[in-house]
Amino acid sequence: MPQDLAGEAYAGLRLPALEKLLARARSEALAADTIEDWLCADFGIRDRAIAPITLRADGAEPGAHFWMRADPVSLLLQRDQLILQSGLDIGRDEAGQLCASLNAHFDGSGMRFFAPHPQRWYLQLESAPDMHACALSGVIGRNVHQHLPEGKDALHWHGVLNEVQMLLYEHPVNQAREATAKSPVNSIWLWGGGRSAGQVTGRYRRIIGDNDLTAAFAGVADIVFQSPDLFALQKIDAGEQVLITIEGLHRRIQNADFQGWRDSLLELEQSIATPLLQAMQTGKVASVTLDILQAGAARRFVVKRSDLWKVWCRPASLARYALV
Repeated sequence: MPQDLAGEAYAGLRLPALEKLLARARSEALAADTIEDWLCADFGIRDRAIAPITLRADGAEPGAHFWMRADPVSLLLQRDQLILQSGLDIGRDEAGQLCASLNAHFDGSGMRFFAPHPQRWYLQLESAPDMHACALSGVIGRNVHQHLPEGKDALHWHGVLNEVQMLLYEHPVNQAREATAKSPVNSIWLWGGGRSAGQVTGRYRRIIGDNDLTAAFAGVADIVFQSPDLFALQKIDAGEQVLITIEGLHRRIQNADFQGWRDSLLELEQSIATPLLQAMQTGKVASVTLDILQAGAARRFVVKRSDLWKVWCRPASLARYALV
């Protein structure tokens, strides 16, 4: 969260369990500052190759091909900026028609588009491009010109994106969408490129999360995945290693939904932080690691059961941690 907004956003928030866990924890800087980087590092996925992971979760096998995510987005012109919007309401038929047009246009170029999920599209390539692309989650609500692909082949892919935008601009699907006041699918965002890593393994018995990306990692690693709720937390067994990922807070900040963000924090306090603290106090959970991901300021907080006795470490408002 921007520092100039943190004080106002945290005003009046009291989260006793979360504040106590943070106050008693040891803190250190964290290298990964996005959920994509964190998951890739933790599961041993090289080069941020997200596309093959989510492709398998969407019911297709990546084989030996190089894959990129080519997610449908809407670019909104604001003054001299193109602001990226994601999470569009797209039907399967719409996605199929748009991908068919893209494949017809790029026929013979070694590129093939697929849409196994209406909001998750993929690009199959014959060879790996020499470029770096930002994850979609880091560009939502931002000016795309500041986040375009970089690297030796970047200019070529800038041209590909221009062709895609020209093709989609007056596509019948978009004309129909605009006639019903829906945002047009006027571009794609390329990211997460790589080849399949083969068998993926994880160190967790269960994963609890609120996002499709974490569910995809759980699926390819054959780990039980559950939605975050009080029941799931109460069922944690002693000695069980569990990963919990909450991305809803980040999404609400991206959408400038500060009231929704506050509501999500209160829900996190009730359904996750409080039962975890209680489980530590009763000896059911030995330690909790909180990784808070934010660009350039990601931090890890590790609290053990013995740390709960550090009564001199008094809880403070979350604003203190946000402004560090």
